[in-house]
Amino acid sequence: MATPSHEYKARQTPDMSGRFLRPGQGRISGYLSAFLGVMSFLTVLCFLYPSYLTTADLRNVYNPDDIRRVLRIAICVSLAFGLSTFAMGRRKRMGAVGILFTLAALALGGWNVHGEPVQPRELAIGLDWLLLDFLASVVIFTFIEKVIPRYPEQAILRPEWRLDLVYFGFNHLAIGVLLLVGNAFAPLVFGWATNARVQELMTSLPVAVQFVVLVFAADLVQYWIHRAFHEVPWMWKFHAVHHSSEHMDWLAGSRTHFAETLVDRSLIMVPLYLLGPDKAALDAYVVFAALLAVLIHANVGIPFGPLKWLITTPQYHHWHHSSDKPAIDTNYAAHVPLYDKLFGTFHMPHPHWPAEYGTTKRLPRTLWAQAMYPFRRGD
Repeated sequence: MATPSHEYKARQTPDMSGRFLRPGQGRISGYLSAFLGVMSFLTVLCFLYPSYLTTADLRNVYNPDDIRRVLRIAICVSLAFGLSTFAMGRRKRMGAVGILFTLAALALGGWNVHGEPVQPRELAIGLDWLLLDFLASVVIFTFIEKVIPRYPEQAILRPEWRLDLVYFGFNHLAIGVLLLVGNAFAPLVFGWATNARVQELMTSLPVAVQFVVLVFAADLVQYWIHRAFHEVPWMWKFHAVHHSSEHMDWLAGSRTHFAETLVDRSLIMVPLYLLGPDKAALDAYVVFAALLAVLIHANVGIPFGPLKWLITTPQYHHWHHSSDKPAIDTNYAAHVPLYDKLFGTFHMPHPHWPAEYGTTKRLPRTLWAQAMYPFRRGD
């Protein structure tokens, strides 16, 4: 609902004309060369050290032969774009980065790499998950943001994109630790609450129904976790890091303090553990939650129609990130707006979008300073 006394204004995006990628600048070639060169090098490392760098469950999903073919294409394209920066005489440093990483990948046998046998380990870094998720996110969400943008004047390389890229990498590499802690936390603390009849009833349901139950059960827990991070002062200092982004896109959602991520992921495991769903339903929920978490932060103006009242959308969650007074401490739900409607925290002044994003008190703008921000006195 809208606040009658509040004047909703249009967003004035800062001038980013100097940040747009245009042909002839050398930036497109340079960034692509560096991106594909680094990706190729890290992919080769995943092949060479799968026990330490790759995720056991994920290895069962993708075909190594397909990854090998994509790796060869990436190597060729990276070298081509890197050399083109020298031919144009622009962004040669970025082109050199791409070429050097690509040559390092080739030196490690990247053209036909096979790697060592996989030794099962309880904890791995999950570099393969980082690379696959990042590649898919860049291709899918960057495309959507350029085709159906909410703010077309916002550049892909908007301010602080590098900071959010570091958050993306760090939080993905920590996924192994998060899963290990989360899987241990739920049985250890809530093992007494498991009920065989409840789990039998759950698994007797069709997978589609189990999926819907998981969405509502997990979101109820996530709603109250999220609300606590807003309304408990010392918890807000951790969550404020996530809200410090002043430009919303698919990458902005990665900016999360590790302590909050650890708490959030551990507690979200509780309803999933207690319900004991089939693996197919659990996998479907994980994919749904991951995609929606990225989408609701994205710079997209997709008209969701009536769906916007059934599931969270970018417009809905952008209001949660707004520093406009009526929107502060609203729209806590991650999946469905139902809980915000039930508990009085729903805010959707259709057709308006926020004029401002970020916190009312600006946070430090570096990774280390934001990591230490919750522990500083007087803030």
